[in-house]
Amino acid sequence: MTYASRLARSQEIAGKVTRVFQKRAELAQQQFSERASEAGTHLFSNGGADHFMNADASGPGRFDGYAYAVDLMQRCILFWDVLRQRGNNFVEQTKRGLEPVLHFDHEMLIDGRTFARPVNYALLRIVPPEGVTIDARKRPYLVIDPRAGHGPGIGGFKDDSQVGVALRAGHPVYFVTFFRDPQPGQTLLDVCAAEQLFVKHVRELHPESLKPAIVGNCQGGWAAMMLASSQPDDAGPLVINGAPMSYWSGAWSAGEGDNPMRYSGGMLGGTWLASLTADLGNGKFDGAHLVQNFENLNPANSLWDKYYHLFDNIDTEPPRFLDFERWWGGYYLMNREEIEWITRNLFVGNKLWSGEVRGGSGASFDLRAIKSPIILFASLGDNITPPQQAFNWVADVYGSTDEIKARGQVIVGLMHENIGHLGIFVSGKVAKKEYTQIASVLEAIESFPPGLYGMEIAEHRTDDGKTEYDVTFHERRLEDITARFNRFERADESPFEAVRQVSDFNQRAYELFARPFVQAMTNDTTATFLRAFHPLRAQRWMLSDLNPWLAWLGPTADAVRAARKPDTERNALRETERHGSELISASLDYYRAMRDAATESLFFSIYGNLFSLHQDEQPEALKHQAEAGDPRALPFVQDALASIAHGGYAEAVARVACLLMRGDEPLPLARLILRQELAADYAEYLPQLPRDEWRRMRGEQEIIVRYEPEQALSTLPGLLDDADDRRKLLTLVDKLLSDSRVQGIAPSDAQRDMLARVRAALPVKAARTARRSAPAH
Repeated sequence: MTYASRLARSQEIAGKVTRVFQKRAELAQQQFSERASEAGTHLFSNGGADHFMNADASGPGRFDGYAYAVDLMQRCILFWDVLRQRGNNFVEQTKRGLEPVLHFDHEMLIDGRTFARPVNYALLRIVPPEGVTIDARKRPYLVIDPRAGHGPGIGGFKDDSQVGVALRAGHPVYFVTFFRDPQPGQTLLDVCAAEQLFVKHVRELHPESLKPAIVGNCQGGWAAMMLASSQPDDAGPLVINGAPMSYWSGAWSAGEGDNPMRYSGGMLGGTWLASLTADLGNGKFDGAHLVQNFENLNPANSLWDKYYHLFDNIDTEPPRFLDFERWWGGYYLMNREEIEWITRNLFVGNKLWSGEVRGGSGASFDLRAIKSPIILFASLGDNITPPQQAFNWVADVYGSTDEIKARGQVIVGLMHENIGHLGIFVSGKVAKKEYTQIASVLEAIESFPPGLYGMEIAEHRTDDGKTEYDVTFHERRLEDITARFNRFERADESPFEAVRQVSDFNQRAYELFARPFVQAMTNDTTATFLRAFHPLRAQRWMLSDLNPWLAWLGPTADAVRAARKPDTERNALRETERHGSELISASLDYYRAMRDAATESLFFSIYGNLFSLHQDEQPEALKHQAEAGDPRALPFVQDALASIAHGGYAEAVARVACLLMRGDEPLPLARLILRQELAADYAEYLPQLPRDEWRRMRGEQEIIVRYEPEQALSTLPGLLDDADDRRKLLTLVDKLLSDSRVQGIAPSDAQRDMLARVRAALPVKAARTARRSAPAH
């Protein structure tokens, strides 16, 4: 590339960055103006003044300065007392070494600290609450919570949770927990090996049940994927919630934020800062830094909204606030080796899907080796794990819909419209709706033909006022989904390759020139001091009974509670306070939007130009995506077509099923359940194969039927050269057509025509003659 072309390329990048920044700035200004105008209109309107002058003390919006002053003082005292209680809880938790915040009783089955290569993980069995009956023959559930700064338990935080949903459905539930302090020398590969043992143990406890369903939340999601890819024969369906698998991917719309976390690695110069932080901790990385990053994403909520919500609802909100803070304020540690492995291979390296990450045995984690169905749950309102990061790995790994089918994989996507990242795991509404329906369809999903599906949940009210849900599945094309989610066709991921190269350089420089000095200056004492005075910890223990200056607060708050009469809800001053709070919140959101827009512009200005210098060195993901041509030339398609004349009864059943497919018709849950019932009733006519093997075979036959439908039909008799097999297959078809449960689903004209052609292709008498005339051996 010449200097002139480089300059032109740099100018082009600058122009694009400027246009995107201007658009984001305009959007931020518009949103702030709308919120500020609305709040100001209520705050300073004539109507508000009229309320202030209203002499009727019992009327709406009355002005009572004395009552408001008393209420304000009481709420202030109670507010600070709640923060004192939060601090006391934090101190007590720290003394106990931190514990899971599980709402349910549990017992430890396996302690990973006793392994030959010890890890700070353990397997728990959830004890069902009173009134809940568990069937040991039902599929067990194994929940893996994220280890991303916080402690475990968010998957079972309340009755309406992932754990609670599974228990109410009668399933045994197990939980992968972890302790605050990692074991010396522990690595992420050791953790993966321990989780493999946990899964094996669960299978041994339930030998008569189906393979355990593995629920992975956020970081626990990619941990579950690593586990299933390295141990595919033991893992059942995977439910992956808000898990960032493709870290370089970003938002599909020009909306607010555009996922600022994906720029953090580049703006910090790569992974070296995580290494420095771990070295300052004497070999341990403090999870409080990760939590602080999460809080920085939404300063309005972290600095104002959640506290004002507590202040405004001080008579009812404290229990919920304290319960959540019990989890949010528990900060766990990682070994230096663990955080470096995560940042190098996942956050910056984006290597999990590419097969570059290797396990303890030396074999790479190949996500295509997963045999069980995968359910991916993400939200458009999640700015930590946007849908692109949750779904794009599918395109990176498989490349096309045909490859998904050829490998017999079933992938189901479920999208929430607006819930945030934490809401995916902790929201009671999400548990009642999405997780309940996921649990109800897991077995049906295992019987799906291989492919990519979209899951939709429709909510409606019955005549008696109860809420019911209808689940529908639509088969999708991977190519269409990828185009829809990635408005820049993933060209915006190119600069992250430059981030990886800069990160590698900075990491080596740090290890050579700075690490020896940092490690020489740190020890357990300095590390403990730094952790104790981390801002998130300090704000808790400083506002606790450890602080002698707060000795008056507890008794005073008790006296206020005894005398409190919260009857000022309709005071105009109280409404004024709320509108003022809205102005503060809007200002902080405006700051966040402008900060994120500026960060995005700076990121692409720096790394877009750096990448353009090495544009020929395209990332493997983009090379894979850019490959175009005849799909028939793909190796797995050629392999499937080469086997068109080979096989037996199982391949014939799968091929006939593909020939008679109903096309792009949605699959309601009722029809899927019907298929399972039919499969059980006519099991003697169906090939007895493991489900993953049947799905792989079905996918291959679907590729054959798609690309060579006529040859698929003409070679069908060769798969059934035995008259008994032909009769068996045709009997199965006849029985299905005469079954009253099927007669309500009318076949199309095309299906009737194809069925007639299948019958004509399989003449039983001709097969018998051919068999009698065959030479004896």
